[in-house]
Amino acid sequence: MTPRLLPGLVTGNDRVALRFGTDVLTHGELASVAGSLAAGLAGRTRVAVWATPTIQTCVAVVAALTAGVPVVPVNPKAGSRELEHIVADSAPDLVLAAPDAVLPGELGALPRIAVELGVTGTPWPGEEPDPETPAFVVYTSGTTGPPKGVVLPRRAVASNLDALAEMWEWTGADVLVHALPLFHVHGLILGVVGPLRRGGSLHHLGRFASEVAAAELAGPGTMLFGVPTMYHRLAADCEADPALAAGIGSARLLVSGSAALPATDHERIATTTGQRVVERYGMTETLMNCGVRVSGDRRPGSVGLPLPGVELRLVDDAGVPFEAADSETVGEIEVRGPNLFLGYLNRPDATDAALHDGWFRTGDMAVRDPDGYVRIVGRRATDLIKSGGYKIGAGEIENALLEHPGVAEAAVTGEPDEDLGERIVAWVVPAETTPTADELADHVAKLLSPHKRPRVVRYLDALPRNEMGKVLKRALDG
Repeated sequence: MTPRLLPGLVTGNDRVALRFGTDVLTHGELASVAGSLAAGLAGRTRVAVWATPTIQTCVAVVAALTAGVPVVPVNPKAGSRELEHIVADSAPDLVLAAPDAVLPGELGALPRIAVELGVTGTPWPGEEPDPETPAFVVYTSGTTGPPKGVVLPRRAVASNLDALAEMWEWTGADVLVHALPLFHVHGLILGVVGPLRRGGSLHHLGRFASEVAAAELAGPGTMLFGVPTMYHRLAADCEADPALAAGIGSARLLVSGSAALPATDHERIATTTGQRVVERYGMTETLMNCGVRVSGDRRPGSVGLPLPGVELRLVDDAGVPFEAADSETVGEIEVRGPNLFLGYLNRPDATDAALHDGWFRTGDMAVRDPDGYVRIVGRRATDLIKSGGYKIGAGEIENALLEHPGVAEAAVTGEPDEDLGERIVAWVVPAETTPTADELADHVAKLLSPHKRPRVVRYLDALPRNEMGKVLKRALDG
């Protein structure tokens, strides 16, 4: 008999499973509410979930998973063209949403089921689906075309969450705190399904605020999931308020993901709270690939070691694997293991192109330290700069720039250069005083090496970012 993805929904108990402000469900109540909803979903091909940051979104996802029906989480901020594509591509049988949610016209033709917390039933009695059954269809950002639907099987979700539990010593006693959106891997699969699989609790903040996060962690909260923009705000607020810093320092574990956390913010948080942030690395297609163990070296700039069960290798430009672990040789990350997706929905061509001898091509460039720790240096498409015969990762230059007191934010790109092939361009949001281009070039040259210094510096009021805090480099005009 296949073990259940969410075993707690069979037994149930009176411990809090989900808390969104004043909306609270225990594990027993969640089993009852989701069980009632699941009865009407059984046999469906796919269901869309209007993924607002509410307890109703979680109930909808849990009900579909227990009924064995794949979930298509829909970003409530998606534009009309993206919504049209997702609906046409995934062809959901219906849409689940909170009763008061106003749905756009692109979803208007779908039958709608309102997720009512007061409608209860019995825990779902059905058999657990085969581990290869799709659990989610999560759409990528679509930076090079329409978003692709990543089909994630139950096997990937279960194995990856269990590997993270081993790495982070994550148990049912933990109370996870976060304010992440619920339409992607970080906030939904790790941040909702993760604590429920462990039999623990999620306290969702709705909107991130340092003082609210600190209050939760000073109370029942034990773990915080966030993205670099949140931790940057936390770093400043902890420096300004020792009581807030003490609350954050009460956490058992602070985890950052979705983008690299600058070393400067690592150190600021460690200085004020006594806690060092743990980083991990993953993708929609692979879930999590690497992470730093609770007991491991929480080294700024590193995503740690491959998770249990995940194989990782670096390959050169020709796709040939190499074993160098010298902290310098850059290669593309390829991974394989039970964490991999089944493919892109309706896109066998894209699926084939993403695989290399059974390994998934991540497009992420990295170096490996002598102890096996992996350091991401950027994306092949936007962050690998080939200048003067060197392969240079944008990420390390960005971290170096952020160590300059005159730099508040920084992004690095490459642009064509007749002599060098590509020249390094720094996009800088100044702090209180604006450093000169020569100052910044000298600063990087001293910290790293002369060939990694920016040849051009452009100043901005703010960097373009997406909802997860990632810099949109394609929006930076050369």
